[in-house]
Amino acid sequence: MAATARRLYKGTAGTTATTAYTVPASTTTIVKNIVLTNKTASAATATITIVGIEIVNNYSVNANDTVVIDLSLVMQAAETITVQAGTANAINVYISGVEVA
Repeated sequence: MAATARRLYKGTAGTTATTAYTVPASTTTIVKNIVLTNKTASAATATITIVGIEIVNNYSVNANDTVVIDLSLVMQAAETITVQAGTANAINVYISGVEVA
């Protein structure tokens, strides 16, 4: 089994929950890091859901600030990550991890 470091998602979260990543077939993914950046002049919230659980729930990111979350969460084939922001075009999200196939 090969372990490959991957960028799982990068983008701007919308105001509706959107699937950012789905674990490929015959693969296990370990989510290692989530970076949330608020690019606006007002506080904005973000929700990151992994395998149906809100890992980050309505978290307020200060204006023009960045939050780094280090973790180690295991996901199985077909499981998903969704991202959502409380304000349109406010929160950039970068998620990295390791895929084992």
